[in-house]
Amino acid sequence: MSSNKGYYNQNADQFIAATLNVDMLELHRAFLRHLPIGSHILDAGCGSGRDALAFKQQGYEISAFDASESMARHAGKLLQQEVEVKSFNDFEEPASYRGIWACASLLHVPAIEQPAVFARLWHALKPGGVLYCSFKRGNGEREDQGRRFTDAEPEDIQLWAEGLPGLTSTDIWFTSDQRPGRDEQWLNALLFKSGQKLVSGGDSNPFLPHLCAAIHQAREIDMAVAFVKTTGLRLLLPDLLDALQTNADKSVRVRFLTSDYLDVTDPEALRLLMLLQEQGADVRIYQTEGSSFHLKAYVFAGVNNEIGEWGRAFIGSSNISRQALKHGLEWNYQVNYPGDTGFFEARQQFDRLFVDSRVCALSDAWVDSYEARRIKPTQSFEPGSTESDPPPAPTSVQQSALKALGLTREEGYQRGLVVLATGLGKTWLAAFDAKQMGARRVLFVAHREEILNQAAATFTRIQPQARIGFYQGHQRDIQVDILCASVQTLGKAEHLDRFKPQHFDYIVIDEFHHAAAPTYHRLLNYFVPSFLLGLTATPDRTDNANILALCDDNLVFESDLFAGVSGKLLVPFHYYGIFDNDVDYQSIPWRNGRFDPELLSNKLATLGRAKHALATWRLHAQKKTLAFCISTKHADFMADYFAKHSVKAAAVYASSALSRGEALEQLSDGTLDVLFSVDLFNEGVDLPTIDTVMMLRPTESKILFLQQLGRGLRKADDKSQLVVLDFVANHQSFLHKPMALMNQSMNHRELANFGRKAEQGLLDMPDGCFINYDLQFIEFLKSLDSGSLQADYRNLRDTLGRRPSLTEFYHSGTSIQDLRRQYGHWFALVAEQEADRSPIEQHLIQKHASFWQELMTTNMTKSYKMVLLEAFQELDGWQQAPSLVELAEHSWQVLQRRRMLLSDLPDDYRGQRQPPKDWLSYWKKNPIDAWCKGSFFNVEDGFFIGNLIVSENEQMAFNELVQELLDYRLATYQARARDTEVTVTPIASSPSHIELAYFPNLKIACGHFKTGRADAEEYRYLGPEFERLDTSRHFIARASGNSMNGGKEPIEDGDYLLLEVISSESAGKITGVTLAIERQDEAGDNQYLLRKVLKDDDGQYRLKANNPDYNDILVTDALREQFRTFARLKAVLDPLQMVVGQAFMREEIPALFKTAFNPGSWNSGHVVIPEAQAHVILVTLNKQGKAIDLRYHDHWIDERHFHWQTQNQTSPEGKRGKEIIQHESLGIGLHLFVRDNKLKNGKAAPFVYHGRVRYQKHEGSKPMSVNFELMD
Repeated sequence: MSSNKGYYNQNADQFIAATLNVDMLELHRAFLRHLPIGSHILDAGCGSGRDALAFKQQGYEISAFDASESMARHAGKLLQQEVEVKSFNDFEEPASYRGIWACASLLHVPAIEQPAVFARLWHALKPGGVLYCSFKRGNGEREDQGRRFTDAEPEDIQLWAEGLPGLTSTDIWFTSDQRPGRDEQWLNALLFKSGQKLVSGGDSNPFLPHLCAAIHQAREIDMAVAFVKTTGLRLLLPDLLDALQTNADKSVRVRFLTSDYLDVTDPEALRLLMLLQEQGADVRIYQTEGSSFHLKAYVFAGVNNEIGEWGRAFIGSSNISRQALKHGLEWNYQVNYPGDTGFFEARQQFDRLFVDSRVCALSDAWVDSYEARRIKPTQSFEPGSTESDPPPAPTSVQQSALKALGLTREEGYQRGLVVLATGLGKTWLAAFDAKQMGARRVLFVAHREEILNQAAATFTRIQPQARIGFYQGHQRDIQVDILCASVQTLGKAEHLDRFKPQHFDYIVIDEFHHAAAPTYHRLLNYFVPSFLLGLTATPDRTDNANILALCDDNLVFESDLFAGVSGKLLVPFHYYGIFDNDVDYQSIPWRNGRFDPELLSNKLATLGRAKHALATWRLHAQKKTLAFCISTKHADFMADYFAKHSVKAAAVYASSALSRGEALEQLSDGTLDVLFSVDLFNEGVDLPTIDTVMMLRPTESKILFLQQLGRGLRKADDKSQLVVLDFVANHQSFLHKPMALMNQSMNHRELANFGRKAEQGLLDMPDGCFINYDLQFIEFLKSLDSGSLQADYRNLRDTLGRRPSLTEFYHSGTSIQDLRRQYGHWFALVAEQEADRSPIEQHLIQKHASFWQELMTTNMTKSYKMVLLEAFQELDGWQQAPSLVELAEHSWQVLQRRRMLLSDLPDDYRGQRQPPKDWLSYWKKNPIDAWCKGSFFNVEDGFFIGNLIVSENEQMAFNELVQELLDYRLATYQARARDTEVTVTPIASSPSHIELAYFPNLKIACGHFKTGRADAEEYRYLGPEFERLDTSRHFIARASGNSMNGGKEPIEDGDYLLLEVISSESAGKITGVTLAIERQDEAGDNQYLLRKVLKDDDGQYRLKANNPDYNDILVTDALREQFRTFARLKAVLDPLQMVVGQAFMREEIPALFKTAFNPGSWNSGHVVIPEAQAHVILVTLNKQGKAIDLRYHDHWIDERHFHWQTQNQTSPEGKRGKEIIQHESLGIGLHLFVRDNKLKNGKAAPFVYHGRVRYQKHEGSKPMSVNFELMD
């Protein structure tokens, strides 16, 4: 063959030009129709690489070789991967390929050697594989223009292939040469190797990888199983969710059928299937009703543009349980099309069963009903039928965080930030805390769909009965208990407007380090939850400085990487910082903290670097390695290089042939040693068996670095430590890694000191951990010592990859005093160092220099100046001046959020929910007057006016500059405050209540629920006895008219009605129930009725009014279409149940008890209303101005108990005294109304209604001193 090799080396260009564009489509189709998409194909004797490229572009994994150096070099360039130089005699590989393509290459092998070469290729072919070869038709051997040929006829192929083990069939056909001017005939042959159609299960051949592979490749996925266990479904859920993520290239249909057979299916699994349904799957239930349902069928189909339709079905014994999918001895027979038309029979049977009359759609209502009637099996009748995971419980770190969150809410904080290292369970913590707080409506916000899916699954485990929905892409779930929302969608104003600001009482912002972005700001400024939790793994205050202000500077809890290792929650790590001497990073463009991605990918995907990585891996790696790459090209290159050097390696990314689930399973079971990944495993995936992490790319941030590191820190059996192989270099992009590892903010001098400590082995590490940097990187760190403001600025900018904020500059340890002395203010230094800042910013920095200097230097004995300025900014004061009243009230709100600043207030102001009566006067004296003494603000006609002139197009940039200095001043002020002991004043919590939508009449209510909006114009509160109501279904409306005013349960005009929306999921029975009904008459006019539904003996329905003056309505067939039931009556409410916490003037209170105001009796503090069986107690706490003997001793004991002193003539023996003491047995209600002062702004102050109270004890007589307890 040496003459052939010489010919192709000398004539490669001419040969390639003549053959590169030959139409091979039909031959490709004939070959590929037998191979699933993603199969590994070997192009044996690849020539120009023409065919290998076509296969690769269709989604197949390619390896190639050629005997000619010139041809291999050209093919490598075309494929952008390595092509080996070897002959057929050099080829020797185990069964590695699903397809082998030997097009016009075996024809150069002498006839006597053909059987041996066929045997070598056959040995490299996997069971079920196919070998293609082609020869020029003819007999014998010949030489033509310096090349040797072996021509063949069909009988030659059969002879050479004789004795190949497992050869099931051979297809042979002839084609004509497609090149112009050529008339040769070509002999084509496909040789088929018998496959393993039986998946036998067990540890050697588990079912799970086969399912994951099929899910990844299919466009139609049908599953029918007798039961689903949560343990098994979680194994499939990531791949199913990936499949349902629609994109332009692939739209997948998923149909899922399971049953209630023997009550084996887990309700929690059904809730997870509801999440799958939210993403577009069609999930249905076969209701057995005493019959059996033993199906275990998995049917997959797809279409390839080149080869047409393909199908694969598994029929066997595996339900969806962990045991059945991973370890159990379960047999599942594989049926493939083309090849076996039985596939269509299986699919047709599934189609019939999916629409069977006993099948219904999965819904929350069905799951609720199933869970209520289910009798959990106690004995296993089938493998996996009783398996379950223990109920989730918080870890020790999570328990500490939960305690801290409870305390912070007791102290009155409404926002808080929790910092947890990757692997410590941030999402679990949020789910536990939402349950701990008793949150009814939860909003979970993240920036990636994968995180939202994971959060939904986590919340399902903690609150399995909660209704969970999504707000992302085209999904618009609203009436749910837990809403998982994409910030990119919900952060838009048109979507926020669909919710009332108080709609959610608990909000979680995941990856809170992103919260400085404008979309997050809109969301944070819009919603007013009872509590907002920010979650991040950001390791230090340099990163937290800006985002902490968004959580009102309330860092609730922090547990870093070292704490997780020390607490035995994470495994120790051995970190190797490998100097990357094969890449010149300084030559790659680096802007805004990122390298040019294409140039970086080209620099990283080189043979020299791959060789270095392989040598390092062999020296340090353990058993299961996850490697992070910069691009798909880089991942493919590395996987190919490792595989060529006998390492079991593969690449996985969003569009890779290998699915994520299949890849993880292969890594777990030892099929793979190394998995090269792009983006798929940065966050949100649990990978406990990973024991080595290899970082083959720079990371743009500490967060990304810690996320990648955290993939291997999970604990697992037989795993004592994690090995980290991190390729670093002398470039600023690598400086955040030491800071992330040590959880420390470091300036360049501190980084240099870190380098010296690392060199001497003096780093303070948890037991079992060590950090070992190559000497070249240590020398780079030691060289970072600098001695000027300008150098400190540039170094910090290089470390962050962007312009630092003043707060970050302050936290880096640089002298701000030196900054002020040299530059006057921060932005002067910024302007000098950032020549490419926007013209608007440069103009603002110069124009308002004196204001920036004033903000940096103004005296702050208290925080008030900056609190006022923050309130002014939030009120958009630079564009529209706020009134002093508005500014003072909003400043009070800022103080309530920033609880650490409450210590600045006078003692008698602390702990108050509302601003004290003299708050405006107090705020005018300081800081309003303080700001107005300068030239930047003044007061005119009761408005606080900023004197700086800022045009509309400059406004946003100006606000950001002001906020940057404001954040710095508050950060430094609070740092000083932390040096002294600060007592945070707690605020008494309100009684638990539920907030329901309120409508003035049924017409408005009906119209509201037709629109599907999440909020109403008005809301009413109900007490704890109603807290189990579903706020998405229950509402309050006023009765109109007297048609139901009669009988034992009359409903009067104006009564408050508690109603429940009727839907397909909450229909229930209607006979004997009072319903709200919409009636549309023949003229198209709508009426809204309240009627009781009765059913006559003949089955006819009647709508009955309680008032005998109104006739019953017989619902005939002709009238049936006119009626639509939309709500059922649950109760007629006492108006007092809805006004707890509301304020009323004295003259407004009698109407609550349906009596008239009489000044003679209502000007006292104790009013008895016999007809209402009520005592009304009216209390003014501050009684200055009253006679000494009328200053009763009334006060709150705590948030639930009140001490009240009666009027002087009241005794325990008297009528009033007895009614107070015995009120419960007498059926008398005691109602407490309280106000702080008699006057407010010179006018009578209103009383706040605190609800009914219960007598506890009393002392004395004339007057009596009585202790009350607020009633639930």
